[in-house]
Amino acid sequence: MTPSTPHETLEALGIRATHSPEPLSGGDIGQVWQVVTPDGAILVKHAGPAELEAEADGLRALKEADTGLVIPDILGELPGALVMTWLPPARPDRQAHETFGRGLRALHAHTNLEHGWYRNNFAGTTPQINTRHGDGRVFQRECRLMPLAALCLQKKRINHDLYEQLSNVANALESWLPEAPASLVHGDLWTGNVHFSTLGPALIDPAIHRHYPEADLALLELFGSPLDAFYEAYWDGNAPDDWPRRRTLFQLYPLLNHLYMFGGSYYQGVRTAVAQLPAS
Repeated sequence: MTPSTPHETLEALGIRATHSPEPLSGGDIGQVWQVVTPDGAILVKHAGPAELEAEADGLRALKEADTGLVIPDILGELPGALVMTWLPPARPDRQAHETFGRGLRALHAHTNLEHGWYRNNFAGTTPQINTRHGDGRVFQRECRLMPLAALCLQKKRINHDLYEQLSNVANALESWLPEAPASLVHGDLWTGNVHFSTLGPALIDPAIHRHYPEADLALLELFGSPLDAFYEAYWDGNAPDDWPRRRTLFQLYPLLNHLYMFGGSYYQGVRTAVAQLPAS
């Protein structure tokens, strides 16, 4: 049975609170509370069972990657509830951004021949298809761009003309984007999912899979950007050739997802990105 309150979750897991749960902001797919226990503060999150099961799977994969970045420990799971360690926030300095850059580079160093993941998960509230493909261009087309374009068309967020333009961009990927090994990526790495804590830079709320590492980097720049120290540590030199065009491509999927979920101003962002990319 899905718990309806944090008290029910704590009781079911045998965890005793010493103070009333404190609601927190930032729970895009559910509700989040900080709870103080005799062993310290913890985080209780309520959302859809499938969403939290996928989140827990991603946290375990990030933990196993052993990158030096902080990953919340999972303290308990119930259908519709996830309990994790609380990571007190801290103001990041240059060293924290360098640590984040090195850690993300270490995450992306975990490579595989297949793009995708063994299970589907979620980008926000949108189901994310992770069918495995040996070619990253095929994965980007069949599991990222075209499914979101179809959802946007179905929801009347885009018209048929823009859908055809998106299809032409997706079908042209092999003409300019080189194939590459599939890196382990966070999958939803906007700046809000990089949590600078007193223990160090942390990754939260993953949508884990394997793909081009630029997918993480592009999303980092979509709604903000880390300090230069991050890039110096991550690139360990210069950005790769064709980075601006790759950034535009890998920002297109999250732009489509935000257009699908929220509509509004994201429409122009999609149109602008499409106009900057090669088409068949």
